[in-house]
This record gives sequence, structure tokens and C-alpha cells, in this order.
Amino acid sequence: MGSRRREAAAPIHQVTSISETLPISRPEHPNNDVQLLINVLPHGVQTALAAYDADTLIEVVLDLGRLPEARFKGGAMVELGQAPVTRDHIDAVVAHIGFFSSDNRGGIARTLHRISAIRNRQGDIIGLTCRVGKAITGTITPIKDLIESGKSVLLLGRPGSGKTTKLREVARLLSEESGKRVVIVDTSNEIAGDGDIPHPAVGRARRMQVVDRDEQGQVMIEAVQNHTPEVIIIDEIGTEDEAAAARTIAERGVCLIATAHGESLENIIRNPTLSDLVGGIETVTLGDDEAKRRATQKTVLERAKQPSFDICVEIRDHKTLAVYPDVAEAVDHILRGWTIFPELRKVDAETGSVKVLQPDIDPMALTEGELPSHPFDLNAPDKAVMGKRFKIFIYGISKTYVDRILERLELQYVGITKHVHEADAIIALKSSCRPGSKMMRVVEDYELPIFYTKTNTMPQIQRALREALDVDADEMLDHLTDMSTGDETEQALQEARQAVDAMVDATEPLELSPRRSYIRRLQHELVEKHGLVSFSVGDEPKRRLKILPPEDRTQAS
Repeated sequence: MGSRRREAAAPIHQVTSISETLPISRPEHPNNDVQLLINVLPHGVQTALAAYDADTLIEVVLDLGRLPEARFKGGAMVELGQAPVTRDHIDAVVAHIGFFSSDNRGGIARTLHRISAIRNRQGDIIGLTCRVGKAITGTITPIKDLIESGKSVLLLGRPGSGKTTKLREVARLLSEESGKRVVIVDTSNEIAGDGDIPHPAVGRARRMQVVDRDEQGQVMIEAVQNHTPEVIIIDEIGTEDEAAAARTIAERGVCLIATAHGESLENIIRNPTLSDLVGGIETVTLGDDEAKRRATQKTVLERAKQPSFDICVEIRDHKTLAVYPDVAEAVDHILRGWTIFPELRKVDAETGSVKVLQPDIDPMALTEGELPSHPFDLNAPDKAVMGKRFKIFIYGISKTYVDRILERLELQYVGITKHVHEADAIIALKSSCRPGSKMMRVVEDYELPIFYTKTNTMPQIQRALREALDVDADEMLDHLTDMSTGDETEQALQEARQAVDAMVDATEPLELSPRRSYIRRLQHELVEKHGLVSFSVGDEPKRRLKILPPEDRTQAS
């Protein structure tokens, strides 16, 4: 599902009915102690901030020798005051913080605010990012059913997309409303706030602080071993050790709710550090039969293990979430290059409700009663309103040839599927489908009609396709003639028709004008349809068709 998978946005064809929408309360903004953060800033910055709405403040940046800057909701960035930041200003803020962890993060006791330091090569602090921490309710309502399902959930999103805010509400929901034993592994005290007492926003969840970021994986394991949690919440899994610890937790049956930096599930799959979270990747060499069945090369990438997380949620923006309800299946699809569309859950800005939007996987599907009497009518006036797509599974034949035939015949209602269970018919090379072969077992298991080609050539494939669609040969050939972009094809087929008519009373073979190989194949098809025999003679570029009279078949051998 992209990538979304950045992956192109999937077209949306409808919203689920009102009965399927989820109610949501508008996010409330309780007292977030924003003033406590403002109070530790230099006096000039405090004065400048007084002219702005503190509730919209996101962060304040203090860099040595530059003017202070503030960022507000909507992306607005403003300079504060006229005096650049001095070392005294930075030292005064640091004095209020008192302690920075090994990842250069600090905070204000019993608040959710985060202050991050930038150091020079000597270790001196020369810049500060003072980020406002907020406890906002209602942010996980779109995925509340997933959180309460008891399955492990991985949240993905860019920095600042609201991952940590959602984790706080997850902790409160599971610990208070669901009554579960919840332990937060708080890397930088960002989830439950600074100080020894967790912020009320996390409910009754317990919090384990991480002294050194390098020890987070060990703390995760310790939480399981010592404190018997039902749910463990982790922010920003980012190393191989942490990914391995997450796998250990999942294998012990503990529910895991965690976040990771990444725009999409595909980003995590391609990230060698974090790919183990979704099962890891390994190179596999397929057998000949399996490679043909999949229509892939013999060496492919496959998922190595069961993912540590059951569900993946991509945070597209503050109001849109993309949900992959089965991570294992989604990873398999992405690795095989198959298109996958996640379920989109979007908060309506006007009503505050959550709309579940389904991707339009089959834009040509119509409701019952709207299908034409013959869904494969080549002369349908508007092929955009054809009936249900007819899906074929190909085995041992060229996909390029099939695509070319479908394109030239404008058979938009016919498509190639890589899933046997989705196919309406199978077109396969006869020599690849011997009795007892894997392909024949699949045919029997799924009870699918199979149409054979003797050789991997366009005329043979076209004949099998015609049989699968049950389309008259005249109709298909005439349609192909109409779709020809040049006069040569039309003239060649007209010449073949005239020759066929002349063969009724003829006693001698008749040779046609030299034509290109593809046009000769079309002529062969036309001649064969009328019960006559033809073959090609001569050398290129003068190779041409020779048609035998009805009684003279021996020359073709």
C-alpha cells in the first residue's frame, strides 16, 4: 500500500456509508503549561512572544549569534526581537534545564516540553531547539479500534507529524479505559515528560527512563522481564539493537505500540537498520516452475521472518492516516512489485467524524444490473463503462506479447493478474503444463479454465485469448484492422480477403505481396479462419504469404 510506495496517491471512488464512519471528538487543548517553557527563555524573547498566540507556538530556536526564531502552526516562522542570541542567553536557559541526556535532550520537570542542544566540537552548547509538548486528546480516534485490538501497531511518519502525541494518548487509553498493564520505555522523557513523576497525559501507564540511548534495547527487554507488562510503548525505534529487542518482545506475546521515522512502509522495508521490524529481507533463488508461475526472475527478494508488528499506520498528515491491516501481506506484495492500496482514514474538518475511504482498485466495476449483455463487446460505444474486468493469469508465455495484443485491440476490460485466485482464466504454454505438473495442480485446485498456446508467439497467444474471451475471430480481426495506425495493415488484410474469395474456384496456389512479419501473421490468422492453408515463402524483405487452394494441402508440409 506505496509509498506509499513517494508512492502515487491511490484514486478514491467512494466513502463508506454513514454507518461505517467512526465518531470523533474534536481535539481539545488542555493547559499544556506553555508559559512554563516561555519563562525559561531570555527576557527579550519572552517580550516578543507576547504579541503572538501561545497556543499556536510549536518551537523556539536559539542559535548563537543569530536572531531568535519562533515557528507557529501553519508553518509560519518569525524572528523575535532585534538582538542576536549571546552565550549568556544560552547559559541562562541551560541553567533552568539542569541536565541533558546523552542524546542532547532535556526538559522541564512535569511538563512535556523538550529542549534539544547543538554542541560545537569542544562540547559547548551553541544552539537550542525549545519545542512545545502538548497533550492533545482525540488524535487516535481514527485508529482506536486498531489500538484496542490487542495487535502490535507500528506508527510511521516524518519528524513533527504527531507520532509522540499519539503515543501519549495510546498510553492513557490502554492504561485507564482498557485497564491494561502498560509500560512506556521513554528514551528522552518525551512521552511522559521530564522529571521522576510521569505527566498525567499518559494515564496510569508506568514509565521506564533510558539513561543512555545506546541502552534502549536493553531497557526494552528489562521491561518485559521485570514488570510483566501487557503493552509496551516505545518512541523512535532507530537501531538494529532496538529492532532486535522489538522482535524479542513480540515473540514473548507482549503487545507492542511503537513509532519509527519513515514516510511509508516501503521506506522501512528498504532501510537495512529497520527492515527487521517488518520481517526483514532475504535473497531467494526460485526454481524454474516457480519463476514462471510468478513471471519473475529466478533471484528475488522475499520476507525473511514474521514481522514484529501486525499493523502499520502511515501518518500522511494530521488528518489522514493510511492503514495496512496485515503487515506480512503488505510486505510480500511490495517485494514482488505488486500494487497495494492501504485503507485511508481521514478526519473531516467540518464534522469532525472519521471517514474510511477505500482505494478504487477496479475503476471499471459497475453495480449489479449495469453490466452489458456481452461484457466483451469490442464495439461497445464507451469502453470506460465496460463490465467487470476479465483477469487472466499467464504461465510460460511473454507478458510483453500479451500487453501488446491487449493494447492494439484496446481491450481495457482485460488485465493480467499475478494472483491465481483472482484469475478468470489461465493462458499457458502447452509444454509447461504436463500432467502432474505444479501448474496443473493449481488449475485443479482453483477449478479455472485453461487455454493453451503451442508456441510463445503472438498469433498463438491471440488465438488463446480469443478462446478465453469467447470473441468471434472476425470481430477481433476486424477490430484490429480498424485500430491499425497505417494503411499497410489494412491493405494487406484486404488483399488476403480478396485472395480467400478467389480461392473458391482456384486450382493453383496464390502468392500475396511481401509484407512485414507481424502483418503476415495477421494474414495467416485471416486465412486460417476461412479453413484454408497458408505459409510464408521467400527471404526478407520479400517474404510473403502463399495460400493453397482447398484440395492442395500437400505443399504446406
